[in-house]
Amino acid sequence: MMDDILKQIKAGEVSGMQFKERILDKYDIACELVAFSNSHGGKLVVGIKDKTGETNALSYSEVQETTNLLSDIASENVVPSILIKIDTVEVEDGNLVIATVKEGVNKPYHDNKGIVWVKNGADKRKVFDNAELAEMMTDCGSFAPDEAGVRDATVNDLDATTIKQFLGNRFERVLEKKGLIGDAFNEASLDMICSAIAKGHDCEKILRNLRFIRPDGTLTVAAMLLFGKYTQRWMPMMTAKCICFAGNSVGSKVFRDKVNDADMEGNLLHQYDTIMDFFTRNLHNVQVGNEFNSMGKLEIPYTSLVEFTVNSLVHRSLNMKAPVRIFIFDNRVEIHSPGALPNGLTIDDIKAGTSMPRNMFLFNNAIYLLPYTGVGSGITRALDEDINVTFMNNDKAQEFVITVWRGESNQVEDLDTRLRHSDTDLDTGLRHSNTDLDTGLRHSDTDLDTKRVTLTNKEKDIVNFCSVPRTTKEILDRIGVSMHSKNRERYITSLVAAGYLQMTNPDNPTASNQKYKKVTTK
Repeated sequence: MMDDILKQIKAGEVSGMQFKERILDKYDIACELVAFSNSHGGKLVVGIKDKTGETNALSYSEVQETTNLLSDIASENVVPSILIKIDTVEVEDGNLVIATVKEGVNKPYHDNKGIVWVKNGADKRKVFDNAELAEMMTDCGSFAPDEAGVRDATVNDLDATTIKQFLGNRFERVLEKKGLIGDAFNEASLDMICSAIAKGHDCEKILRNLRFIRPDGTLTVAAMLLFGKYTQRWMPMMTAKCICFAGNSVGSKVFRDKVNDADMEGNLLHQYDTIMDFFTRNLHNVQVGNEFNSMGKLEIPYTSLVEFTVNSLVHRSLNMKAPVRIFIFDNRVEIHSPGALPNGLTIDDIKAGTSMPRNMFLFNNAIYLLPYTGVGSGITRALDEDINVTFMNNDKAQEFVITVWRGESNQVEDLDTRLRHSDTDLDTGLRHSNTDLDTGLRHSDTDLDTKRVTLTNKEKDIVNFCSVPRTTKEILDRIGVSMHSKNRERYITSLVAAGYLQMTNPDNPTASNQKYKKVTTK
């Protein structure tokens, strides 16, 4: 028994106190109870030295006094009051009193001076950070940061195209019955879509009914994250930092690529697209099959990257004023998501498929814009891809880190990588050399109708970008080239011919409202 208590003391799960020296200090005991309640619970043992484990057993009368005092402190000196379980254990020369404190359900708890405490290993510390207090309240369900208001933001600060896409996915069956599918949907205005969903409703009324607008008229954090035009204007740290380093150290002063803050600015859908583009242009492609023209795939399965990226954007702590950070090294990829695992989840829990979303309102709505099922099985699906991945839940730093290890073959840059990063504007990723790397001579002696050709990273980005129908201008703006017929032929028409893109209005190729969308394969 004593050996177990000593181990728990070292782990910070048990605090020890001596009766004769400290039992009369009600305030100190209250602080310990508060710290346990705000953390993951623990035990307070009276009759033992905290650091050494030396016993100073209590007599029968001292046990009675201690038991009554602990009960009084838990109800009178801890706000809100807590319930504790009190047991006694017989040891040589007397007894120990053990008060078991569960993790609280009404966080944050504080002492009668108004100070909030949490466990810090075997010790305790005061909490001064409002974000940490908000995280405690989120964890116990008394505060939902995704449903909080965004001060001074209005519906005019939201992107109509993204809202339209969201409504089209969420109310697909309703709109299909009204004949608003395909070209009819694309040509309809947002107000027409809203009116078709609910007669007499405009965009603002629809958003209010869907709880994206609060009763006081302010937009919710979820609305700004999902639909905002310039989300970072209102929430500067709700973004992502993407850097591809040369070498294996975050302290390296040399990087191969990074995403500018301005390029990342936007809602979650835009951030997702930008992050996936960052992955596809910086990770290697591995040839599948023995034929020269066989399709290549990313060294880290695209499906796994999708799941990890969506997880970092949707399940991040909204209370922590820190960005998602994505680093590519020579030997690994790291995805740092602000906030440790919520609700007492462990790494083994998430590997087993246990899902307890931190931002429930955001989670339930982002499914209509981002590619995930909404049943919390993303991590398990990613692990099904047979990848070498490790997880780290860092309570102290308040972040969750996913590390995907790259294969040994990726330690050495191949020709494509060296060409791609020589004389390169790393911020824009525009790659130019004497060889036309963008086309890669991919059309030589290839039957486009029977065999799909291998794409360059830039073309892959275009195809992924067109998961939502895009205009010619949107596509060419995406890759930073002018509206010239040669650019349309090289970057759009060729992809249509190769079977990767299709027109939304194939019967009239020159239609002014022509858009292009990704061809989905079954």
